[in-house]
Amino acid sequence: MQYDGIEGKVAIVTGGNSGIGLGMAEGLAQAGAEISVWGSNPDKNKAAKAKLDGVGPKISTQRCDVSSQGEVARCFKATIAEHGRVDGCFANAGVSGRNIPFDETSDAEWQRVTSVNLDGVFYTFKYAARHMRERAEAGDPGGRLVGTASLAAISGQARGEHYAASKGGLVAMIKALAVEYARFGVTAHTLLPGWTETALTESTFANPKFVSNVMARIPMRRWGSREDFAAIAIYIMSDASSYHTADTFLIDGGYFVF
Repeated sequence: MQYDGIEGKVAIVTGGNSGIGLGMAEGLAQAGAEISVWGSNPDKNKAAKAKLDGVGPKISTQRCDVSSQGEVARCFKATIAEHGRVDGCFANAGVSGRNIPFDETSDAEWQRVTSVNLDGVFYTFKYAARHMRERAEAGDPGGRLVGTASLAAISGQARGEHYAASKGGLVAMIKALAVEYARFGVTAHTLLPGWTETALTESTFANPKFVSNVMARIPMRRWGSREDFAAIAIYIMSDASSYHTADTFLIDGGYFVF
C-alpha cells in the first residue's frame, strides 16, 4: 500500500507558539504541512512564525484566547481564508492549576482552568469538526482532531483536581468524537504528556525536592521535551493512521508504569 505524506495538508495548533505545541508544529512543518499557530501572546506568535518560516511551506498565526467562542470563530474563519482548508486540529492550548487544597478552591480558579482546558477545546473542535463534516459531505472526507491532555487525566492530581478534571473530561470528549465523526473519515486522539519541560512546568522543575523525588521515578531519567511530540503529530496527520482512532498516547518516559 502506498502512503501519502502530509505535504499540502493544513494543521491548526493552538498554543503552538511554545512548548509541546511548538514541537508538534515544527514536526508537521518539517514534514511539509502548512501550519496556523494560534496563541494568546502576540510576541510569542511572532517568534514562533519566525522559527517555522524557515521550516514549513506556509505559516500563519492568529492571536486567540480559546476560552472565547467568538475569538475561536474569528480565528477559524481567518485560517480558512489564509489556507483554504483545515486537515488537522491540534487543541494544545492550556493553563496549569494553582496548587490549592480542593476545599479551598474558588469558583474563579475552577473556571479559569476549565474555561481554557475544556471549554476552549470544545469551541476549537466545534468549528473544526463542522468544517471536516461539511467537507466530507461534499466528497472530501478526512480530518484529524487531537487534544493535549495530561497524565493527570488518568492518575488524578492532588491539590489540582480542577486541572485533572479538565484533562479527564477532554479524554472522554475525544473518544466520543472518534465515534461520531468516524463516518466522515475523521479520527480523534488524545496526547497524555508526562513531566515535560515547558513554560508551565518551569517553576515546578526549579524545586530541587520535586526534581529529586520525581526524576527517580522516570525510567528514561530525563524530562520530556517539545521534540518528543513531533513524530506522533506527523503520524496522526498522515494517511498511515487513517484506521487508528480513539487512542490516548501516553508520552511520559515510562513514568506511569514504573
